[in-house]
Amino acid sequence: MNSGFDIKRFFPFLNWPRPTVASLKNDAWAGISVGLVLIPQAVAYATLAGMPAATGLYAALIPSVIGILWGSSALLAVGPAALTSLLVFGSLSPMAVPASMQWVTLAIWLSIYTGGIQFLLGAFRLGGLANLVSQPVIIGFINAAAIIIMMSQLPALIGVPDLFVANIGDVFARVIDAPSIMLMTSLFGIGSLILLIASKRFFPRFPGILLVTILGTALSWAVGYNATGAAIVGDIDKGLPPLVWPSAISFDQHRDLWSAALVLALISFTEAMSSCRVLARKRRERWDENQELIGQGLAKMASGFSGAFPVSGSFSRSALNLYAGATSAWSTLFSALCVLFSLLFLADLLYYLPRAVLAAMIIVPVFGLFDFSAFKRLFVISRDDAAIAIVTFVVTIIAMPRLHWGVVAGITLTMVSYLYRHMQPRIIEVSEHEDGTLRDSLRFELPRLAPGVLAVRIDAALNFLTGAALERFVVARCSADHDIRSVLLCVGSVNDIDASGVDTLESLHATLHSQGITLYVSAIKKQVWDVLDNAGWIKALGQEHIFMTDHEAILAMRKTA
Repeated sequence: MNSGFDIKRFFPFLNWPRPTVASLKNDAWAGISVGLVLIPQAVAYATLAGMPAATGLYAALIPSVIGILWGSSALLAVGPAALTSLLVFGSLSPMAVPASMQWVTLAIWLSIYTGGIQFLLGAFRLGGLANLVSQPVIIGFINAAAIIIMMSQLPALIGVPDLFVANIGDVFARVIDAPSIMLMTSLFGIGSLILLIASKRFFPRFPGILLVTILGTALSWAVGYNATGAAIVGDIDKGLPPLVWPSAISFDQHRDLWSAALVLALISFTEAMSSCRVLARKRRERWDENQELIGQGLAKMASGFSGAFPVSGSFSRSALNLYAGATSAWSTLFSALCVLFSLLFLADLLYYLPRAVLAAMIIVPVFGLFDFSAFKRLFVISRDDAAIAIVTFVVTIIAMPRLHWGVVAGITLTMVSYLYRHMQPRIIEVSEHEDGTLRDSLRFELPRLAPGVLAVRIDAALNFLTGAALERFVVARCSADHDIRSVLLCVGSVNDIDASGVDTLESLHATLHSQGITLYVSAIKKQVWDVLDNAGWIKALGQEHIFMTDHEAILAMRKTA
């Protein structure tokens, strides 16, 4: 007898298929390939988030393991991601100084709150709420974020840290007086950009980030890069992440983090979902958005308790994982071993890595986020959606560093647009088409269904948004044509009805009855019938005025006409 308790529901990794020697070999190769790319990338994204370099490696270790153990997509690479790191920086900029102890504490709490929100959404099977961030909002936000990320890395790329904050005259004078810093930094930064772009273009299978990291570090040490005053990564704390409870912050700071955590939870999961969908299509396998929310949430909380910042699913590393031949989630465990090895033994080797090289590592993959053609496509499909994307884009740029306000503006405008469209339902007069169905009388130039009969169809739910529009349409037509003696409501397109919709039908029935007009209804769906029956409306109207199909209604209306 089934006890009803399934331990695999709480520990989904127990469902993993038993590995073979061949599969482990493939996963090891793919995992090491991703791990070698992840190490410098994690350091780069830590700087993007305003965090110490070591926290990038912390975020790439335990969170990646937790995310894959409790997630649902076997090849999703969980760890530091560009978009999430930028949102962290934008959320915390008004609250603390980047890389300070206060900043790190706030980032830890932000990671815990964001993870908690995602975990609860998954546990209560509310993954569909992530769809509140519509495609137009995503398009507007990601394009704005890509611009902001690249602009934020430009000062580090060319060696002018105060490029956008100091007086341009002072910046120019300082560069003229001491050009060596800018010259050396630009050579490393722009050279790294060229190498990364060439590697991606001509050798897509080769880990270009690893090559640039090795060359950049070696050349920096050889030519005395930091002696010129140019910025390098510097010391990276060695050893395992410090698993501690975060330091206390004020209630006002907690409150400021809540809204940012909610937006970050939605955006980062949308980012992860995109990767999951692509992986699922290519591998022809299923994935569970609610289980993935649980995995992503636990990974973020683990990142917080590891002293790091929020993580997410990385599209580029997930693609590399698949491209390198990974067959199962074991590949992520091999990637984590690479990160662990680097934390224990290789952290010192990144000391001389130029910050300009890190900037190039951030810029190149982010450049792939640009898709301005998406705005044009949205404009062709729906001008409302195009407007939402443009507003999201503009508000995100203007609200910098509080980037989440762009998402809030986009979601708000999406809701307003949704309500407005549903307040304007499609209500038409219909008549019998030559194919025997009821079609739009105006569009197909059809005569009235029968003398004295008005047949009306509403292509929407009948609720508080649409009920008044339906009643106005019918009453207006009856007032304009005093020959109408029967009204047929074709409700086959109505999938849902609420109390306001019932009230609309009751009011319409009473109004038409007072004018000597008989109301008929056809093709009521079961879920709508149940509501009307429970409300007593079916009995009040009378079974003789209800037709199960439109065809039955057509025959009856012509007989009564």
